[in-house]
Amino acid sequence: MAQFVDWYNTEADQLHPIERAAKVHADFVGIHPFIDGNGRTSRLLMNLELMKAGYPPCVIKVENRLAYYDALDQWMTYGKTEAFIKLVSNAIIEGFKPYQLVLGL
Repeated sequence: MAQFVDWYNTEADQLHPIERAAKVHADFVGIHPFIDGNGRTSRLLMNLELMKAGYPPCVIKVENRLAYYDALDQWMTYGKTEAFIKLVSNAIIEGFKPYQLVLGL
């Protein structure tokens, strides 16, 4: 956890907010500091990062759950970040749709 906090305090702001949020999620899950609730906590941390940067929260829909687990596993097992960041990005784009509808965009 100390390394995670140190990274966050010194280097995290160099990443794009979506990439930073995805990394916060993946790194926290990898640390697995709690007996239960690590996934929920990591998603809350990810969404906190997104909302601090002005983005809507990332909502992983039930139909995307398998892709979510697969993409997260690729990051955790092989260090391949692209699929997870893309999945998060796509969920954020979906999160903007209600705003676009209300604004008529």
